[in-house]
This record gives sequence, C-alpha cells and structure tokens, in this order.
Amino acid sequence: DVGPEGERTRGSRGADARGGAKGAPKKPGRPQGGGGRGGQGGGARRGEAGFGSPSRPREFDARIEERVRDRYADKPVIRTPKTFPGAEQEGERLQKVLARAGMGSRRACEELIEQARVEVNGEIVTEQGKRVLPKDEIKVDGLTVATQSYLFFALNKPVGVVSTMEDPDGRQCLGDYVTNRETRLFHVGRLDTETEGVILLTNHGELAHRLTHPKYGVKKTYVAAITGPLPRDIGKRLKDGIELEDGWARADHFRVIDQVGKNYLVEVTLHEGRKHIVRRMLAEAGFPVEKLVRTAFGPIELGDQKSGWLRRLTNTEVGMLMREVGL
Repeated sequence: DVGPEGERTRGSRGADARGGAKGAPKKPGRPQGGGGRGGQGGGARRGEAGFGSPSRPREFDARIEERVRDRYADKPVIRTPKTFPGAEQEGERLQKVLARAGMGSRRACEELIEQARVEVNGEIVTEQGKRVLPKDEIKVDGLTVATQSYLFFALNKPVGVVSTMEDPDGRQCLGDYVTNRETRLFHVGRLDTETEGVILLTNHGELAHRLTHPKYGVKKTYVAAITGPLPRDIGKRLKDGIELEDGWARADHFRVIDQVGKNYLVEVTLHEGRKHIVRRMLAEAGFPVEKLVRTAFGPIELGDQKSGWLRRLTNTEVGMLMREVGL
C-alpha cells in the first residue's frame, strides 16, 4: 500500500500489536516504541519471545531438568494397563488355538471349556476368552494339545531307504518323503536300511530326545519272519535275556502271530534301541530274520498305512506320545 491510507493502515496494525487485540485499550506503562529500531519491529520481536519475557540461558534450563530427574529417579514407574480401545493384548484366545489345533469348531472348543475339560499350565479353565501364549501347555482331557508351531508325522519307511534326512551318496532317504515343508524336520531314532515300518518325524526336539532315551523306556514293536521249528521256551528265553557282544538284551513281550509249515511270523516288543537289536537277538537264539517290520512306536501304530506314505499325527496321538515321556 502507498499513500496516506497505507501509512495509516500500518500504523493501526502496530498500535493493535502494542496495545492489545482489535484495538483494545493500551496497558499503562508499556513502551510504545519497543527499542531503537522502531515500534513495528520491536513489537514483533516481543511477540515471538513470549510477550516481552526475557529469554533464559540454556544452561539454566539444563540445571532445572537435571533437578527434576534427580527428584523422581528413585520413585517407581507406574505402568497403567492397556485398557483403551484398540490396545494390543498378549497371547491368543484359547478357543481359537484349540480350533486351529484340530479340536473342532470354535463353538465346539468353547463347549470343551464350559465342560471344564481344558487346562492351561495345570489349571482347569472355565472362562471364555482366556488368552494363552505359545509357551503355555494346553491339555484336553489330560492329553497335551499340539500347537501349530510343532509338526508330527509318521512315515512307513520302505525297504532300502536310509534313515537320514539327507544322504551325501545320493541314496534314497527320509528327506525325500518330506519335501516342501516349511519347517526342518528330523527323525526320531533310526530303522535299519533293510527294515521297514513306522518311523516318526518331528521338529519338537525335547519330545524326540525323550522318545529315544533309555530312561523313558518307550516300547517298539516288530514283526519278524523267521524259519522254525520254534522251541516252546523261545519266548521265555528272549524275555530272560540274550547275551550279545555289547551286553544283554531282553524282550518285553514275545508271541507267535502266524505259522505256515516251518515259516513263522513272530512279534517282539522291547524298549531298547541298539543297532540291529531284534535281528541280533533272534539270530543269537538260532533264528535268523528274513524280513522285519516295525509295527508300532510307543502308542503310534502302523495300521494299514501303505509303504512310503507319510501322515500327520492326530492331536490325540501327539498327546499320548507326550504323556508317554512325561511332557
């Protein structure tokens, strides 16, 4: 703006800034000019500095902050619970975990909770909506429920397959039957190359360790084809113990399940896991094994599972395995 009207406009703006908003009366005692640089500039600087309050040195503010920190240093920090809408809650709803683990629909899992059949970390849960963490132990009717983080499989290993997940010599191995798995699996114990039958695969390290440790005495059942005739006391002899080069070996159970002439199918159950243990025991007793099949590993039975087929264990079977070894 130029001319007299522009000058009056600038003058009124300066007066408003010095005297109050929208032409309010001037406060007595307040300077009109605001320093030696003109009324306009002085007023603007005072507004920026906090209506004329003098600025404090940074060292003074730093000392104040230090005193405040020292004053509240020893006081406990109070953390209020996250109750506001949208706050994250730890864990996952119990009925959702049960449903994902294959225990039924969510409504069916809620009924399990209502019937007091579910326990978490040894305590029975009856309230809906309880949240659980991955480390929590969940049981239904006393059997541990397998969560999604662990995988459990049973393979009917064919003859000629090596009991390793990889083979540097290029031979057929267990890993050939579990390709395209997101989690690395490992086998529980071993089976001889010429022995077929059930072998377990999992990524649960503690369970695999206990299933193969002699302390827990998990029984394995084998069916062997041998040539007779068999003496009457063969079962008693195997139960009393057969002396091998690496010590005595004893069967927990023995029975004849079929006979055609001199050809016998016998069932041997034992809890030891030494190399070629069944073959060596029967050979030492005078009956070399022609064919050997492991039909059960603890509570997991081979049943009608075809050779080379891999199946996922049910939650009931996993619970039985864990109960077998105290998990």
